[in-house]
Amino acid sequence: MGPRLALGEGETARIACARGPLRSGVVEKTGEVMSAAVLAQRVGWAADLVSGMVGELLAERWNAAEVDLLASGVDASGRRLPSNAWMALRRLGWRVSPAEGVRVNDRIVRMAQEQAGRILRAAKWRADLVAGILATWPADPAKRTPQEWDAVREAIPGGRHLPSCVIRSRTRQIVAFSRKHGRLPADAYELEAAPNSAWVLPLAACDGQQATIARGDDPGRALLRVQLPTRPDPRSYADWAWVACPIVLPPTVPPGAVLHLPTLRIHRGRVRADLAHTHAVPTARRTGHTTALGVDWGLHTLLSAGAVRLHGDGTITAIGAGGMFRAAGVLAKQHRLRRESEHLHAKIHQYQRLIGDNAQHPLIVRHHVLAEAARRVSDRRSKLNDALAWSAARWTVDQAITAEATVIYIEDLRSMEARGMGRTLNTRLSQQVRGQIVERMRHLAAEAGIAVVTVPARNTSRHCPHCLTPLRHRTAPDRPTTPGWKWAICPSPDCGWQGDRDVGAWQRVAARGLTHQTRTVTDRATASMAIRSVVDTLETRAMVEPATTHTRRDRTKTGPTRRRTTRPAPRRRRAPSPTGPRGPAGKRPEGHAHTGRTLLPRAAHRHQGVTTISTPTIRRHRPRGAARGAGFHLHAHATPPRWVHPMPDTTSCIGSLS
Repeated sequence: MGPRLALGEGETARIACARGPLRSGVVEKTGEVMSAAVLAQRVGWAADLVSGMVGELLAERWNAAEVDLLASGVDASGRRLPSNAWMALRRLGWRVSPAEGVRVNDRIVRMAQEQAGRILRAAKWRADLVAGILATWPADPAKRTPQEWDAVREAIPGGRHLPSCVIRSRTRQIVAFSRKHGRLPADAYELEAAPNSAWVLPLAACDGQQATIARGDDPGRALLRVQLPTRPDPRSYADWAWVACPIVLPPTVPPGAVLHLPTLRIHRGRVRADLAHTHAVPTARRTGHTTALGVDWGLHTLLSAGAVRLHGDGTITAIGAGGMFRAAGVLAKQHRLRRESEHLHAKIHQYQRLIGDNAQHPLIVRHHVLAEAARRVSDRRSKLNDALAWSAARWTVDQAITAEATVIYIEDLRSMEARGMGRTLNTRLSQQVRGQIVERMRHLAAEAGIAVVTVPARNTSRHCPHCLTPLRHRTAPDRPTTPGWKWAICPSPDCGWQGDRDVGAWQRVAARGLTHQTRTVTDRATASMAIRSVVDTLETRAMVEPATTHTRRDRTKTGPTRRRTTRPAPRRRRAPSPTGPRGPAGKRPEGHAHTGRTLLPRAAHRHQGVTTISTPTIRRHRPRGAARGAGFHLHAHATPPRWVHPMPDTTSCIGSLS
């Protein structure tokens, strides 16, 4: 038994994973120091032995009868199967052995059985999904009727809340199979071949006879001891040796966390360890929230978020004006990489068609070069998506922590498909990594004890957040009669709210979540929280009260008017000063430098305001109104922030816009 984690009041245990590299190893018997390349070779030999046995198990057990037996949770005698996959496979008598002449210990076999058991258990859900689609096969697979949608959701376990895009993707897969074979598949096991196993070593299935891990004197370091083969085909137990690998723990692993045996994988010729650890975090509540952060999805503005507070009398008010996470530049780069990837794949397919079965074709070398280039572009796209997901999730959780919110309500757009909105818009929508952002948001929010709950997205951008009246959308606030989608205006004369469409949406999402928080359910498999449906009686209370109206200060005259001196010109920049002594500086704007100076210093050193920019030194570009770096430009200046001077409300009483 490993060490137990001490939990305090209001805390819960959480298992997380961090990635750490193995840079070296020491053979305990001989004291030989192994480099990172040699260590990766030894781990690769062990991974080859495990993956070979996993492939053998999957090829033998990839059928409906045995997968159903494993997923049922009971054996032939009615006893409950263990939760560990390798123990369940041994209870069922599904054993495997290495190749002839290769000697491995029982823990290597355990890792193979654990990996194969996890894959077979996961195949049960896909098999039920395909079976439900085949049982209710529509007349037109490209377009189901509402009755056919209801039928297929009833036939799939948990299909009532399953995103429609999942059902559509499986339908397209079945259609491709039927075009190739002229018939529908019998089940998922005929539709898909047995999957390939990952090239990893899941040490969690082992015990101290195969691997151990312990912290050192430094809380930021740990020592992993693991048995590795000394040759690719070990013939006896003498061909196995204990190797000690020091690990520098990532900063995300708390000092008091309990370490578990990691999973070893090879990445670009180096060994990486997925370090699982258990640590204490605040408990995320399902209900009882008074302060919430609402998050709305956008196109150019990827995320819009803001906090609201639920008061004791049931009223909801907004806290501040919210914020926006803009990712237009990243999405543009995604679009460029996607086009480059499509171009490379088109050339690869053309080369494949020209090469055919000729192993000596002169285009083979070029084909390999293009395949490597396509792989690199794919890696860049994956890294870009991963960085975007982590950045957006970190920003959202930081907003919740700053607002002292205990829950994040985000609209559920899993069923949103990029169709019928034009080629460019469809592409941009399909490239947004919403699923990854929500997954990483849950991971980061759990560290702070903040719950992440998905809510239905119906009418969040359509209705006014203050009175639930259908909004009228326009292009911009200064164009109230031009149809558009960015600016929202409430037509109700009693309300008159107007604002950015996304701002109203996050207020509606947060208010809906707070009023429906008693209907939050937790998924038993993934532990994710969600609000499945909207109740009309609760929705009528999901209104955000408008902020207190700021009245003008009392300007009643209480004394004589202050005398003001008459000036021939405004104090700053409206007219040049009188002509001074001759010199290279010429005339200057009125206000900052002494008029008696012959040579004026550069504009950057005259302590002028933030709206003054010096003249560039490029000869080809001479802005009007500037003289040798001492003037100001008519076309280039820094404006004050938008929130310094609030925008006047010119459209709150415009009446009908039809």
